[in-house]
Amino acid sequence: MAESAIVSRHLRPLWALPGSELGVVGWPATKRERVFGSWHYWWQAHLIDCATDAANRVPTPVRRKRIAALARSHRIRNLTGWTNRYYDDMAWLAIALERAERTQGTDVRSALVALEKKLFAGWEPQTGGGVPWRVGSDYFNAPANGPVGIALLRLGRIQRAQETADWLDETLRDPETGLIFDGIHLPSGEIERPVFSYCQGVVLGLETELAVQTGEARHTDRVHRLLAAVEEHMTTDGVVHGGGGGDGGLFNGVMARYLAVVAVMLPGEDRQQVADRRAAAAIVRASATAAWANRLEVEGEPLFGYDWGKPAKLPGGSAGAGSFTAGGSVTSSQVPERDLSVQLSGWLLMEAAHLVSAAGL
Repeated sequence: MAESAIVSRHLRPLWALPGSELGVVGWPATKRERVFGSWHYWWQAHLIDCATDAANRVPTPVRRKRIAALARSHRIRNLTGWTNRYYDDMAWLAIALERAERTQGTDVRSALVALEKKLFAGWEPQTGGGVPWRVGSDYFNAPANGPVGIALLRLGRIQRAQETADWLDETLRDPETGLIFDGIHLPSGEIERPVFSYCQGVVLGLETELAVQTGEARHTDRVHRLLAAVEEHMTTDGVVHGGGGGDGGLFNGVMARYLAVVAVMLPGEDRQQVADRRAAAAIVRASATAAWANRLEVEGEPLFGYDWGKPAKLPGGSAGAGSFTAGGSVTSSQVPERDLSVQLSGWLLMEAAHLVSAAGL
């Protein structure tokens, strides 16, 4: 139902091109949104990832065709090919397309070659960092380095992924709470101290997959420590806190995705690893139960709230749409529920809950 709601409310042909499909970023949409004047590269990457989730859950020709159409339309709308100046954007797209290719056979090899080249070359140890947020920036953050690490790991660059994980742990982990800070300015060393759910999610995912690939205990130990910090500081009764609209609408969904990765992939049969898998699954299930209970039903389809613990609100129309900040991020709509990001998070959460439930967790 979460999939169906996004397909009916948000998916439209790009510029009336045959066989194209892209996500309209608001519902109800402004004229600018309807013609893809605003389209938000990284939101579309998560749309591709969710479409791949659905095809993996129940493979159908329609779902496989949708993934290919979304990928092709992404390249066309981006105007400059597959890449842009933001390392976080490119990493999210690489993750989505690699999964689409690996699990559904989507023909995106040229995209992955271009994206891998950019992501691998972005590493800046001479400055003291991993990869910056965007080309030429002095800001090196978890939302770029986490997904870059995951993308490169899945593309076979295990050593670089491990270096990225080590850099994140050494540079951005809060020694008091154990959570991952947003980022650091280099070479000045000034740390931006907000803690966002997706920063925790990508580090959990990267460390889990490194534990699988390398068998090294430090990765399993970091998952254990960070998962405990997330439980303590970012959930109540197992439900992930808060949320937002705009770019923030995707943060909790990203964390849910990678909590599900911990639940189904974390290796080891010691008591600690078994407990960690169950704990990660429990957060996903509790959050999904809350989000579903608090949804609105609009014409028979769910509308998810930006905060899974509170009842969803119906957008009154297209007024109050979000906009770009000078820094390049997207602000929330006046009613966050109108943002595609918020609804993608809901879909993402439901797919994550299906995954852990199907695994018997």
